[in-house]
Amino acid sequence: MTSPNSHGIRFAFGTLTVLPVRVTRWDREAARAGMLCAPLAGLVVGLAAAVPGALLLLFGSGPLLAAVASAAVPAVLTRGLHLDGLADTADGLGSGKPAQDALRIMKQSDIGPFGVITLLFVLLAQVAVLHQLYGQGWAYGAMAAVVAGVTARLALTLASRQGVPPARPEGLGAAVAGTVPLRAAAGAAAAVVAACAGAGAVFGGYAPLHQGLAVVGGLAAAQVLLRHCVRRFGGVTGDVFGAVAEVAATGTLVGLTLG
Repeated sequence: MTSPNSHGIRFAFGTLTVLPVRVTRWDREAARAGMLCAPLAGLVVGLAAAVPGALLLLFGSGPLLAAVASAAVPAVLTRGLHLDGLADTADGLGSGKPAQDALRIMKQSDIGPFGVITLLFVLLAQVAVLHQLYGQGWAYGAMAAVVAGVTARLALTLASRQGVPPARPEGLGAAVAGTVPLRAAAGAAAAVVAACAGAGAVFGGYAPLHQGLAVVGGLAAAQVLLRHCVRRFGGVTGDVFGAVAEVAATGTLVGLTLG
């Protein structure tokens, strides 16, 4: 596999999951292709999250345990890096310190009170939403897990678009920041939103519209956080990418329960 697309797939799965994929190139071209392939990695993570949740529910476990399983699998498949990024970003934003001091706080290995509180409420929100949806049927919960996984990684594609600078000269943020052309980012977003909306057709009625709007809402929440982090830190970091992914996933899940 030597085509740009193959390197992009390797980059996406090698950096965004724990799957045993060797990243063969670490340059801007591979990063661009990789971030465009990020929703594909999200699809795999989402499907992996949906399977144990649906099986547990079908075997009579109840919706709460199914929800916990579907929320836990993405954390396992990412080594908790996105959740760690969310916590570190919360600590940096909550510190109220200048950008360089906030970035230094984010690099520390420990998690402060802002990070702990943010993690607690985000995970509670994810489990609560999945519990409600699994309570409506295994297909609703499983679909939500898949859609949230895809949307979270699409948010990373959008966060890698041109015009979004890195906050540091090193790290994953610097490697992927500004690599995705605006037109390519918009095309990826349109394709994913359309696909998620189309998948909602299995439920009939207004489900396609509802599901598409939920994805748009999750992406919008992620973009609000992204813009705030760029203003606050001067750019993006790997931690910010993790936070953006978790906010997009949680926002999408919440959107799926509304209406």
